[in-house]
Order: sequence, then C-alpha cells, then structure tokens
Amino acid sequence: MSKKTVTLIDNRTGKQLELDILEPTCGPPTIDIRPLYRELGYFTFDPGFISTASCWSEITYLDGDKGVLLYRGYPIEQLAESSNYMEVCYLLVYGDLPSAEQLREFEFIVTQHTVLHEALKGF
Repeated sequence: MSKKTVTLIDNRTGKQLELDILEPTCGPPTIDIRPLYRELGYFTFDPGFISTASCWSEITYLDGDKGVLLYRGYPIEQLAESSNYMEVCYLLVYGDLPSAEQLREFEFIVTQHTVLHEALKGF
C-alpha cells in the first residue's frame, strides 16, 4: 500500500513539501504538518482551533459540535448505561468489551494489585 500524502507548494519560493496524511480510526483524515515549520519556516493559523487535531488517539474520538464522544468506537452514553467501571477499563486497555470470562480474569488480576504498599502507611 502506498503512503498517503499531500504536497504543499510555496508559490513564493517554488519549494515543495510532502506531508503525510494520517488515517484515524474515526473521523476525517488528518494532515501531519509537523515538518511545515522545520522545512519551510511557516506556522499555521487556525483561530479557535477549529480544524486542528491536537493529538493522535486510538482510544478517544471527540466531535464537540455534534456532541459525540467515543471510547474505542463505543458511544459514552452506551458505556455509562450498560458497562461497569472494570468493563470500561478492560475496553480502554484491550480495545473491546470483555466476555464474562475475560472480565473475571481481568478483575482478578486488578484486585491482586490493589494492596497498599507498606511505605505509604507512614506517608
């Protein structure tokens, strides 16, 4: 599969810059402009942070204008109504909601690591 890019041409100097297109798990593709300043000496101007992605996440998708918040593709409303804390923890770590057996194993592992360290008792 070929790398997806977009080419930016500086009409003042004729310099060209190839920028990678990042394909998210959800939402529109994003152009990686990190080389823009390094290679051409330009910053971008996006008042109100309207068309700028602030981070790359395979866990969370947010579209505030549409009121959409997804965790690993699941709407937050669905998780709040139908899943408990440990199920959501499993989802965030492993990428999908657990089966009953997976949840039992996960809860066992997590509860084995909830013992308070002795050094914290004197804190």
